[in-house]
This record gives sequence, structure tokens and C-alpha cells, in this order.
Amino acid sequence: MTGNFVETNKVTLSSWLDTWLFEYKKNSIRPSTFESYEYLVRVHLKPEIGQYPLRELRPEHIQTLYNKKTEILSARTVKYIHIVLNQALKQALKNNLIARNIADTATLPKQEKKEMRVLSPEEQDIFLNTLGNDRLRTAFVLALGTGIREGELLALKWENVDFKNGTISIKESVRRVRTFDKNSENKTKIIFQEPKTSAGRRTIPVPSAVLSELSDHLIRQEVERTLAEPLYEDNGLVFCTELGRTSETRNFLRKFYSLTKKSGLENVNFHALRHTYATRLLEQNQHPKVLQVLLGHADITLTLNKYCHVIPDIKKAAADSINNLFLQKKKSSETEDLDT
Repeated sequence: MTGNFVETNKVTLSSWLDTWLFEYKKNSIRPSTFESYEYLVRVHLKPEIGQYPLRELRPEHIQTLYNKKTEILSARTVKYIHIVLNQALKQALKNNLIARNIADTATLPKQEKKEMRVLSPEEQDIFLNTLGNDRLRTAFVLALGTGIREGELLALKWENVDFKNGTISIKESVRRVRTFDKNSENKTKIIFQEPKTSAGRRTIPVPSAVLSELSDHLIRQEVERTLAEPLYEDNGLVFCTELGRTSETRNFLRKFYSLTKKSGLENVNFHALRHTYATRLLEQNQHPKVLQVLLGHADITLTLNKYCHVIPDIKKAAADSINNLFLQKKKSSETEDLDT
């Protein structure tokens, strides 16, 4: 080895994963995605198989890793570990560091479909009644009325609320992420980022009752601004701290869970509000394509797979409506016979 040069046959997986992360991925993917990749590499890949030279890595090493992780992690997490390793080895293959990508030989655990938590109409009423005059009441009402995610909710700005046409436009989301430097400790910062896909940028109609709540919320926010001056920071956010700053997702969710606990509802996470919104639409016989657009899904297959539990009811309603046409036709025919 001369200087920083490392012989190809001595490059370890650990070393290559660092190179792949910081040289090939850091500037080509979203910061939140990079954070997830770095975590999977640091916690699950490097400690287990990072010591092997790339060219000595065997299919059984990877399969043993996946089997071991399956005992303590969800099948979904194991799948993400595989995605990261597979991408890293695919790049190594392009760079002629290995002869083949052995991650392709691995067998992944079967993913069990997780039961989706949806609030019943009665539970929805209980939750809304529990909100009372809470400062964040409107945020939770808007989530139930539009199905937007918490990151989208906390990134929403007044300039993207159209009171005249009764819509909100989703253009970005917010979250706290770790920022990494190869030679220093990581730090965290709050970032605003655009949706993953063009479908994520969308305009959603807001029910009139929810729009009224937004109007009241704007008035309350103006009062907070007046009371907090000159410390108030006007960032144009619909849901912010009392000083106008970006709300931390963890604090927002802490408030949400305290309210669900107070309401007596069990096993309800914030995403349940999104699922509830989608389910209510399907129960009203809205077409899944409409749902796909409103939820910001890039592919309708995702929408159908997620909400297939409601689809049978829609099919039955469709059959009933067709049946009613036949019944009306039959009744009309019988009436004509009587008239003659």
C-alpha cells in the first residue's frame, strides 16, 4: 500500500460502505434518506460483516446476517438492510471491486401485513371532543380532514392555504435529521425538503368546517404574535411554536399521544389519522384514483394495497347500485303491464 491507495483485494466491506455512503450517496439522496442509510450501515452491517474483504464476502455471510436480524427485527427493517447492502455491492461491481453482487442470492423474510389502525366514526368523535380548545387542536383536525402527514403539517405555510378556493397545497415537509461528516461527529438540524415524488406535491380540498377552524387558528396566532413581540419570528408557518419557530416533530407527537391517552383510545399513532381520512373517503364510494391523488401516492398500486380492506365494501355498493337499476327497470315494466 502506497499513500492512501489500498489494494483492491484488501478493501473491506466496512471501508467500502463508508466510501459508498459519503462519495456516492451523500449528495445524491435526500438528507433524511442518507440518515437512514448511515444508521443501517453503522448499526447493522459494519458490526456484523464489515470485517470481511469485499472479495471474500460469501452468500452465507449475508444470509446468516439476515437470519440473525430476523430474530430481533421486523421483516421490513431486514428488507431495508438488504436494500442498502445490495446498492453498495452493485456500485462495487460497477467499480470492478467484485466479480458479482452476492446480495442478489439472499432470501429475505416474508413480510407479514401489519393491521392498519383506523378510527371508527365513534372514536373519531371522541378524539375531536377531547381536543377541546387545545392550542394544536386545528392541526389534528386538519390531519383528519385532509390526511396529510405530520412532516407536511408542520411545514405548511399560510401562503399555501387558499381560503377562497378552500384548498391547501403541499410543497414540502419538515423533520430533524443528522448531518454527517466523515471525519467528525454528527450533528442534527431541522430541514425542509420537497416530497420524494411529484405526486407528493399536491393540492387538497379542505372541508368547510376545517377551513373555519383554520381561520380561527389564524386569529389565535395573531394574538400570540402580538403577545410575543419583539421575540416572535415570523416564518409564515401555520403550526409553529408560540414564538413562531418551527415545531419539533417529537414535541408535536408527544402532545398527540397525550391527547389520545386522555381520550382513552388505544394503539393510535399519528398515521392512523391519515388512514382514517382515506377510509372515510372510500366508505363514501370515492374512487381509489381520487384517493391516490389526495394522499400523494406515486402509484395507485400502493393505494389499493394499503386500503384493500375497504375495497370489498365499495364493490358491494357498486353491485347494489346496479341491482337497484334492475329493480327499478322491473318495477317500471310491471307498472306498464298494469296500465295495459
